Amino acid sequence: MRLGPALGAPAAPALIIAVWARLAAPALVIMPWANGAGAAGMTAEPIAVMQGLDKITARVSRFDVPVGKAANFFTLSIVVRECQRSAPEDRPENVAFVEIYENRPGEEKTRLFSGWMFSSSPALSALEHPVYDLNLLECKGPGGAAPPPPSAPSAPSTPKPPAPGRSRGNTAR
Repeated sequence: MRLGPALGAPAAPALIIAVWARLAAPALVIMPWANGAGAAGMTAEPIAVMQGLDKITARVSRFDVPVGKAANFFTLSIVVRECQRSAPEDRPENVAFVEIYENRPGEEKTRLFSGWMFSSSPALSALEHPVYDLNLLECKGPGGAAPPPPSAPSAPSTPKPPAPGRSRGNTAR
């Protein structure tokens, strides 16, 4: 028996195109960032802010990794090759090309991960390690992240006196 448009099932080419549109098309949006070409609106930054989790002790650490230099997180050695962030008017996104190695005493250094990490989707390309989790938080300049927004005006320093006939404390109910 042949399934086709007459029976309500999409034909094979239409099904392939539909699946490709759902799976591959979003990757085309991300891929221009990955190769550096066409990274319009992306700004290269010299520091990647990473977050690491030790699954045994449940300790979370936040640390800076300068681009091109190695940083250590327990037995892991992290090298960020490139770090970019989106323009302020665009959707917030940080991307970094990261290489992660494991340094065990008495053993040769092993590469565990080499690829792009995205701050908005940590699970998209995550390090798979039995003890540690690592993900990218942001890319920032040497002076730090963008300045915080101005704070709200402070409250008056002297309290207002209570209205006549009212007490300052709590009343019994």
